[in-house]
Amino acid sequence: MNAHILDYAAVGIGPANMSLAALAHPVEGLRGAHLERRESFSWHPGLLLPEATLQVSLLKDLVTLVDPTSPFSFLSFLASEGRLYRFLAADFPAVLRAEFNQYLQWVAGRLPSLTFGADVHSVDFHDGAFHLRTGEREVTARHLVLGTGLTPSVPEPFRPLLGPTVFHSGEFLLRAPEVTGRRIVVVGGGQSGAEIVRHLAAGAAPESITWVSRRSSFLPMDDSPFANDLYTPDYVRRFHALPSDHKARLLERQKYTSDGIDLQVLQDIYRLSYRDEFIGNNPGRLRFLADCAVTAIEGDPDEWKLVVESSGPGPAPAVLAADIVILSTGYAYALPDFMAPLDARLRRDSGMLVVGDDFSVAWDGPAENRIYLQNGARHSWGVADPNLSLLAWRSAVILNSMLGETRYSV
Repeated sequence: MNAHILDYAAVGIGPANMSLAALAHPVEGLRGAHLERRESFSWHPGLLLPEATLQVSLLKDLVTLVDPTSPFSFLSFLASEGRLYRFLAADFPAVLRAEFNQYLQWVAGRLPSLTFGADVHSVDFHDGAFHLRTGEREVTARHLVLGTGLTPSVPEPFRPLLGPTVFHSGEFLLRAPEVTGRRIVVVGGGQSGAEIVRHLAAGAAPESITWVSRRSSFLPMDDSPFANDLYTPDYVRRFHALPSDHKARLLERQKYTSDGIDLQVLQDIYRLSYRDEFIGNNPGRLRFLADCAVTAIEGDPDEWKLVVESSGPGPAPAVLAADIVILSTGYAYALPDFMAPLDARLRRDSGMLVVGDDFSVAWDGPAENRIYLQNGARHSWGVADPNLSLLAWRSAVILNSMLGETRYSV
């Protein structure tokens, strides 16, 4: 092999590709590069609310479920930072998301294969290798790993109005809006919407907070043992083998095993509403509109008018006045722009990428050169794909495939 050709190049440094880097680190002779356009690592910085917690076990970190002896585990981080005993004594019901971000930054600082400030502009394939071009150099590799993550979903009516007072929830802390005395509308009934509503309500600063959701109610996550069985290698392998139409039906049925709201967050919000109504003498400051959809928005940054319609039989559409509109409308996968030179060579089924048993995307290139997809195959691998639960397992599957041997038991 050409000495300048790496074994793999991974684009995007989030938890998925960082897990791959951590598991690849001890593999002797394996040469890989991880490229990230941001100048440093941060995990969803716009949503790192001080009270927000993980929805999964602390064992579902970058490495533990594949290699419990790895020096890149969450427990290794706690011990290295001298906080293991204090962490145990604190007995948190779940890991604070801000602390998990500290852990990820700690790991990032210990992996020499990670390069930040490297914006990949294009990827092409010729002469038996992938050629990745950044602003400063070209990286050549036998395999390509895509780990650029999900992109915010913004409903059509809001797109022309995005700015300081209409924005996606992922930008909440980055925008740092002044909320004192303002009328806030949060659109979307998932976890991020709930966390922002709780954060705003606990601060007692906004004039009003209205939470709008298409869902029939503000529904909790199903965290029961049998639901958690959906987040195991055994189950996702069986899911992957099913016909596409069967997968689509299951994805809808299993939605609230990942896309529901932590029960603790719902209890906190309900108690804050009770406090406002019966103790703080401020009834109506928190308003909950379930089974409703925002169908139109007009106005300007001085005042927005949102048309809200009930999804079922009910009253005529209501018009909400808002100073700030926060869109907790989820995320979706989109192939990154730098893949344009290879886009036509990727195989799709009903518009979705065909993803194989080793998380490689079907394409018309040589079988010995593979394009692996991290966190973009929910349609193919199920509700666990964007979740932290199988992060280490998926990275191990990809690594074994690249090596052509079972380095890690999967």
